[in-house]
Amino acid sequence: MTFITRFAPSPTGPLHLGHAYSALRAHDAARAASGRFLLRIDDLDQSRARPAWEEQIYEDLRWLGITWDGPVRKQSDHFSDYELALSQLRDMGLTYECTCTRRDIEAAANAPQEGVPEFGPDGRIYPGTCRHAHHAPQDATCTRLDMEKACALALPVAFEEQGPLHTGTHQLVAQRLISHVGDVVLARRNMAASYHLSVVLDDAATDVTHVIRGADLFEATAIHVLLQALFKLPTPTYNHHDLIRDAAGKRLAKRDDARAIAKFREDSASPADIRAMVGLPPASFY
Repeated sequence: MTFITRFAPSPTGPLHLGHAYSALRAHDAARAASGRFLLRIDDLDQSRARPAWEEQIYEDLRWLGITWDGPVRKQSDHFSDYELALSQLRDMGLTYECTCTRRDIEAAANAPQEGVPEFGPDGRIYPGTCRHAHHAPQDATCTRLDMEKACALALPVAFEEQGPLHTGTHQLVAQRLISHVGDVVLARRNMAASYHLSVVLDDAATDVTHVIRGADLFEATAIHVLLQALFKLPTPTYNHHDLIRDAAGKRLAKRDDARAIAKFREDSASPADIRAMVGLPPASFY
């Protein structure tokens, strides 16, 4: 089987050292395995995506010595695919329409049970207010997955993790998904799909075999593996790497322009300097 991985930035701001680390990790792994490295532009949020940022992504990656195989896949070209998949889940009776705003969810949230967090990988865990309300789609703010029904249909299922923090086989547990993740959003009124739904469909459409990404997305992997099982899609091998942080221990964000790749380029840094900054060895595959 050909090793296929990808890097999937959003064109909503500059690439920073954390992006470079993730892209280089995935690119190096693909080249070392004589596999394929794909580039995807995750531009689901058209209200924030900008062509200028997309062009900057291409420039920064090329400067780093990163090349990709085949055409760039853009999520904005595949909204109809996401809508079709969402319809399939509706037909299976696994979704419901939700009219709650973020303020409603905050107001409705009760004190969590002992050992159950208030927040999960999709933000504040939804209390299920609209689960049996039967709202019309035109009245909804979003479409949610009924986690209990989804688990009953799809489990048992597991995934393999190669990252250093969680190495091994991880079996999805229904009760943990219900209590620690909840009824996640699959689509919003102004967005064809959530990150969770789109990433599952995009990875499958491009035959990705290995997902290499930051450790902050490890907890979301259970959502993705569950959706893969519901759609009968293959589950990639996952590798969640450590995050690049600033001197205070805070992970980098797009607003952290001081660590933007473009800024390092302006200051005459070299691609080799960037690799050294993020703790990667010199390139050997170019």
